This record gives sequence, structure tokens and C-alpha cells, in this order.
Amino acid sequence: MGGRVGQAGVLPAEVNRFIGRRQEVSRARALMSRGRLVTLTGPGGIGKTRLALRMAAEVRRSFPGGVWLVELAALEDGDQLAQTVAARLRLGNEAMRDPLATLVDHVADQRLLLVLDNCEHVLDACAELVATLLRAAPDVQVLTTSRQTLGVGGECVFPVPPLALSGDGEFPERSEAVALFADRAAAVRPDFALTARKAAVVEEICRRLDGVPLAIELAAAQLRALSPEEILGRLDDRFKMLTAGSRAALPRQRTLRAAIDWSHDLCTSQERLLWSRLSVFSGSFDLDAVDAICTGAGLEQDQVLGVLVGLVDKSVLACEERGARMRYWLLDTLRAYGREQLAASGEEHALRERHRDHYLRVAEQAEAAWFGPDQMGWFTRLRREHPHFRSALEFCAQEPGPATPALTLAASMWIHRLGFGSFNEGRRWLGRALARDEETSPLRVKALFVDGLLAVLQGDIDAAQSRVAQCRALLPALGDDPDLCRLTVTLDGLVALFEGDFPRAVALLEDALARHQAAGDAGNAAVISFMLTTACVNLDDPAATAHAERCLELCEAHDAQWSRTHALWVLGLDHFRCGRHERAGTLVRQALRDKPLSYDQWGVAQCLEVLGWCAAAAGRGERAATLLGAAGATWEVAGSALTGLGHLQAGHERCASALRAELGDTAFAAAVLAGQQLTLEQSVAHALEESPAPGPPPAPQETPARLTRRESEVAALVAEGRTNKEIAAELTISRRTAEGHVEHILTKLGFTSRAQIAAWAARNHTG
Repeated sequence: MGGRVGQAGVLPAEVNRFIGRRQEVSRARALMSRGRLVTLTGPGGIGKTRLALRMAAEVRRSFPGGVWLVELAALEDGDQLAQTVAARLRLGNEAMRDPLATLVDHVADQRLLLVLDNCEHVLDACAELVATLLRAAPDVQVLTTSRQTLGVGGECVFPVPPLALSGDGEFPERSEAVALFADRAAAVRPDFALTARKAAVVEEICRRLDGVPLAIELAAAQLRALSPEEILGRLDDRFKMLTAGSRAALPRQRTLRAAIDWSHDLCTSQERLLWSRLSVFSGSFDLDAVDAICTGAGLEQDQVLGVLVGLVDKSVLACEERGARMRYWLLDTLRAYGREQLAASGEEHALRERHRDHYLRVAEQAEAAWFGPDQMGWFTRLRREHPHFRSALEFCAQEPGPATPALTLAASMWIHRLGFGSFNEGRRWLGRALARDEETSPLRVKALFVDGLLAVLQGDIDAAQSRVAQCRALLPALGDDPDLCRLTVTLDGLVALFEGDFPRAVALLEDALARHQAAGDAGNAAVISFMLTTACVNLDDPAATAHAERCLELCEAHDAQWSRTHALWVLGLDHFRCGRHERAGTLVRQALRDKPLSYDQWGVAQCLEVLGWCAAAAGRGERAATLLGAAGATWEVAGSALTGLGHLQAGHERCASALRAELGDTAFAAAVLAGQQLTLEQSVAHALEESPAPGPPPAPQETPARLTRRESEVAALVAEGRTNKEIAAELTISRRTAEGHVEHILTKLGFTSRAQIAAWAARNHTG
């Protein structure tokens, strides 16, 4: 039954505006030029059908045989698929004996595009039909939408992403997600205007809804009765609220819960079980974590991978390769749905305990391996797992009884705090755990030491001295344990160094060095050698050279690359002491070049500071002042301040005084301000002489905004020292929403503490 179709297929007209998706349309169309079968995948409500229809409309002229849309959502029996497609192509009545043969015969010489919408519930039948048609008709192309791929040879898969949550060329003032909300809002409330305040609220609604179009449209429909602020405040119970879909839509598109129920119903019992257990993760996770936390009754370890792949195939889980590991995550709405199922199962508490215990083991492994060849890898992994450590600590804080797990986890994370700069957050968790568990124990001494160490690096000498005193008071009851004694002596020496008592610091640190060497602790021996060098430099003691060289030798012997950057810095500091300024600059630039910037802002600030001294010694006064300004701003971002870092303060003051005399107060202040306005990356590029000298700082209103309006408001309140509860009250939002804003700011700016947000806000005049 060959021959041309008399009339090309008719696509349904769009009943409302198609918002955004220019890149997605372009990329998906490019796939159509590479293969004859393209499948748009993604979770319910992500916009697969709408994208497919837009693509089909744009390419219809290329298909003289027509573009034919076959909607399969209402089809309950896969055996009826060929009949349904044949009927849509107007090939006869429902009683035809062999609809597949009729269909194949008809399309054999046609150039047409067949669009099969919603294939997931009749997947096997769709795969068989499509494979047959593609083999029989060389000019036929097929575009399908499905929550799961068809698995047919030659299939090109395009995962449809959520709507963009930041502006682009089409919507420079707002994101695609906000533009969609505003458009649908105007349809239900013609007087709706996206003022600056409302835009900030709408941005947060869209972020909380992951940029999923269906969820955003359902939220906008609530404007018939609720304000944007009220909608945002009720998103914690999104499944009850987002129920006002179009009566003309399919039942599963009328409510958010129905859309997710459809995906849930398509899953096997084991996939549903794993989905609920995966909701315990608060961020992305890897397969090892799934094996450790989610196996057990109903799901054995040798079954996990297959079930996990099934959830990826069904668009429940998203995944991405990061480094040598695949990372998986649930959209927030899918996670909330899974958490409901987990709570109903009675497994939630047990899963959270297993989650806590797994990440405690990860932290302890990182601590044990911190001074070795995997040092950089551990920094990367610890930063990636940061949301899980925070979630585990929050769970510990909620648990009644002894705070031992919280204290163990918080104390084990010291290497993460040093490499990641999250001093304030680390001290907050340590303080909470220490207040709950006052039992005399080696663990308490260790936690006091770690808190004191972080306090020293912040320049909080009084707090550090208090922790030294508390450690010493506990030692007799613990039999003056040698390991605990050497921690206490180390902390005492660091306090003396940072408060500028260099003779006392040398005596204590030499004692600590001997203890660490006797214990075979190479990592701490390197740290103490580093600190001894800085003390001797301040005393102009030639012993500084031997200490610096020992530090570098230990780092290179253990292939500890991050520690080596600190060893290069301190060796450069010693060369500066000896007047070898050019060599000092070379060593410090090498240290800076090798640093992972977002993992070691404290170390970056040290490098910028000493490079400023080197520039001043070379007669480059303006550059030196700019570097001092950049260093000062970086100290703030790292949660520290030069005023509390006695081992550098004298050198800084000598340099600054000389520069004021050389440049004059006005020029000096202008150069320092220019350095303060640089981003971390710009500061490093300037220090490495990879960028020209910065010009005058832009006016505050011209500073590029990196946060949304609402995020900027939150950042300003954080800078005022407000708690999340106080921020929520000030902005009339829920506490959880305020917490979400803070977390999003931390992620967007690459920070880990509120102090870093406050410093950033001060530098960028946020508010």
C-alpha cells in the first residue's frame, strides 16, 4: 500500500508561549542530522513533549511525507501500538488484519517524521515497532519522548534538562524558569507584575522546583489565590499545593504528585525501594556510598548496580562523570517524593544512621591518608561530599544521648577545614559537640586541639589559648598520653607563633618536632618545620633554612602535593629573609601556581602577601600595594585576618610603611583598593603576572552581580550577623528557604562559611 500521503500530518497548535529552550532545540536538531532515531528523555514534567513539538514544527518542511504526532499516553496495551500508529496515518479502519505490515508497506518509500510521544509505558512495543520501520524505510525518521530510552540500535538520546535558572541572551534580565513563571502568572492574573522584590521570590520558587516546567506552571497557577511569598512558604509541602493544573491536560499532568506517581508506577519494586533510600542523600553521591548505605532487606549489594541503572534509564536519577567516578543525584522534587516513601517505610532513622556512619568512615580515611600522594584527590572528594558531612552532623545534633559520633566526625574533618578554609563552620560544629559531650577522653582532647588549631588560623588567639589550657587540664586524668601531649605542645607552640612570641614559639615547636619525629608522624613533622621556619625568619635566625628544607624534603618524600606548596612558600620566605628577593618570588609564584585555589584560600593569601613584599623590594611599589590589597581581601574570604597572624604582621607593616613613603598615602590607598576589588582568580592571575595591572575599581553599582536579587539581600543580612531564623523573619520567608538561600550562595561563590559570605558582601557592597 505505497504512495504519497495526501495531506501531511497536522501538529497541534501551541496554546501558550513557548519559553526559552533555544540551545536545547538546536542541540536536539543536530542529533536528528546524525541519526534517524532521536529520543528525548527526562523525568515527568521536564518538557519533553513541548520540546519535541517545537522541533517537529521547525523541521516539517524537510519531510514531504509529513510530520505525524502519535500520542501514546492513553494507550494501555502495547499490542495495539501498530494499529494506533496506522490509524493516525489514516491507513484504514481498526479491523485491518496486519496493521504492522500495512504500516511498513505504506512508509517504505516515504520521507516522513514520526513523533511518538510518551513511550515509557509501552516501551518494548515501541522499540520493536521503531526498529522494524527504520529497517524497512530508509527515509523515515523517528522522534520519541520517553522517561526511558528505547534501547534500539542507532538511537541518539537527548536528556532534556530543567529550564535555565540564570539569564541568557534571550532573557538577560531573568532566567528561562522565571520567564515561564511570569508568562503563566500573567495568564491567571493579568495585573501580575514582576517587580524587583517579586522577581527575587519567583527566582527562589523556580530554584526550589529545580526549573521543572510543569512544577513552575502549577506554582504560577496558584497565583489565583496566593501571593508569590505564600507559594514559596508552602513549597515544603509541594505535593499538596501544586494541584491546579489544566482540566484539559492528561490526569498525570494536572498535579505534581500525579506526574511523579506515573514515574513511580513505572518502576520495579526494587527501583522504588532504592529510590526511597537514595532520598537520604542531600547532594550528589557515588556508587560506593549507595552500596554502603542503601543495601539490606530487599536489595542485596550485587543487585544495586542494576537497579541504579534502571533508575537512570527511567530518568529518576541524573548522573555525570566527575573525575574517575560517576556521580548521581535526584532532583529536589524527586528526592522529596522519595523521602515521603522512606518515612512511610519506617526505615528513615536507620538509613540516616548508616549515612552518618559511612561519611564518618570517609572522613577518617581522609584523615589517615592526608599526608601522601592522594592529598589533592582527598581534597576534591571531601569538597564534593561536603553536603553529606553537613547532613550527617545535623543528624548527630538532633540525636539524643552522647555526642561521640558528632565529636568524632567534626574532629576528623580538620584536614578538610585546612584545605577548604571553612574555619567558622568547623568551629561551629566542634563547639556544639564539645558542649554536649564533656566526658574526659582522648577524643575530647583531639577535638579541643582541632578547634584551637582553627582558632589560631583565624587569628582568634584568646580562643586558642583557652583550648590549650583545657587540653592541659585533661592530660593528667588521661595518664599524660604521649600522643595527646604532643598535640597540646603543638597547639601551644602555634599560639605563641601567631601571637608574635617567637622565642617561646621556637622552644615549644622544637619540642613538638622531636615528639612528632619520635612518633614517626611525618605529616605533623612537616607542619611543625613550616611553623619553625616562620618563627626563625622573624628572629632572623639562620636555622630557618634547615627547617624550610626539611619541610620540603618531607613533602616530596611523601608526594604530598598540597603540603609541598606550603613548603615552597616557606622556603621562599627564608630566601626573602636572606635578601634573595628574586629567588623568593620565583618559589612563591611556583607555590601559588600549584595551589588548588578554591581549596586553599588561606594559603593563597600567604602567597599574595609575600609576593607583595618581593614586588616592593624590586621597586614596583604600585604592584606591591595592589598585591597587599588582594591578600587582605583573600584573608577575609578565608575567614581570617592578618591582624591576628603575628608571624606575618611585622613584615606586612614594614612593607606597607615603605610603600606609603614611596607612593604617598593617596596612591597607596588607591592601589590597595584596586587589589581588594579583584576576585580570587584575578588576584592569582595578577600575582603570576598573567594579567595586566588592574585599573581603578568600578563604582559599586557597576560591580558585576553574581547573585540574584534575593541572594544579595540574604548575603547582606549574613554580613550583618543575622541567623537564618532572623533572615527568614526579615524577608518574610520560611527558615528552610533562608537556609536554602545561604546554601545556594555558598555553592555559587565556592564558599563554605558564613564569614566568607560576609567578607564577599562587604567587598561587593551587597545589600
